Amino acid sequence: MRSPRTAFAVLTAAIAGSSLALAGCTAAEEDASSDGPTRTVQTEQGAVEIPADPQRVVVLNYALAGYLYDLDVPVVATVPEDADAGGEYSAFWADEAEADGTEFLPWSPDGFDLEAILEQDPDLILAGGLGLPGAQAVEAYDQLSDIAATVIVSGSLATWQEQFSFIADDVFGQAEAYDAFVADYQARAEEVAAAITVPPGPFAVLTVTADGTAYALLHDAGLPLALAELGFEPAPLAEEHGFEPYREGGDMFELSTEQVAQVLTVPTVFVTGFNADTTDVATLAESSVYAALPAFAEGHAYDLPYWVVRGDYDEALALLDLVEQQFS
Repeated sequence: MRSPRTAFAVLTAAIAGSSLALAGCTAAEEDASSDGPTRTVQTEQGAVEIPADPQRVVVLNYALAGYLYDLDVPVVATVPEDADAGGEYSAFWADEAEADGTEFLPWSPDGFDLEAILEQDPDLILAGGLGLPGAQAVEAYDQLSDIAATVIVSGSLATWQEQFSFIADDVFGQAEAYDAFVADYQARAEEVAAAITVPPGPFAVLTVTADGTAYALLHDAGLPLALAELGFEPAPLAEEHGFEPYREGGDMFELSTEQVAQVLTVPTVFVTGFNADTTDVATLAESSVYAALPAFAEGHAYDLPYWVVRGDYDEALALLDLVEQQFS
């Protein structure tokens, strides 16, 4: 198992140069029809019997892969960060992926390439999570289960802690490892919270795609909750303005140019790209719509890297340093 700080140290160097009901019980058991011990995992799709020590895991959400590398679980293949795009290892887990020989599978907005998954001969498929890959996994669950035992990480897991706890404990039986990672994170988060001066609240998070489409993150999932742990106050914009997620189970909602002016009136705005650093505060401020927003006009619009939007453990840990640098 990697130490909790290993992957974070790698990326820091690069930068420088509710509780859920499904979390249920997990048990290792002997199965007469199996070649070895198995584990039963309770999921929203029902009980799933998986190998207790899987050796060929396919991960069908790029944002979930880092958890497995943290736990020293072999990943034979995953999908790219963007559909219809070439794959590139995350700086957080590139060394582990190289060591595993992790391959990237074809993936499109229409769904997964089931034949390519089958060719990997997986003994476990881990899928689900936030965003499009999670929705596609639910839709394709029966077909995926025909290939190998499939565990879907529920989209209701709103934080990296909930995702990591389910994967580490329920799926892989590594509760002690999870506890060690969380203890390390919590100690660092307390240091950062004590060192920073939080800007005026509440805040919103704006993420902009490569084609310029703007989305605001829901206040009760992912990045907004991570920032809330440090004393920032997330604004419940979707609830206040009657917006629905871009798709069922989504963690953000789309804003037209007109809606940007009407909705993003909060004192502080964080700006990120989506799946790449596609924009920044300075670029958006060239538009009169954004320049007129209170957060931009008063100097409380802040850049964050795109990878914080649906951050895993290592990315959440790296975010702490960024927040400390920006607000100390």
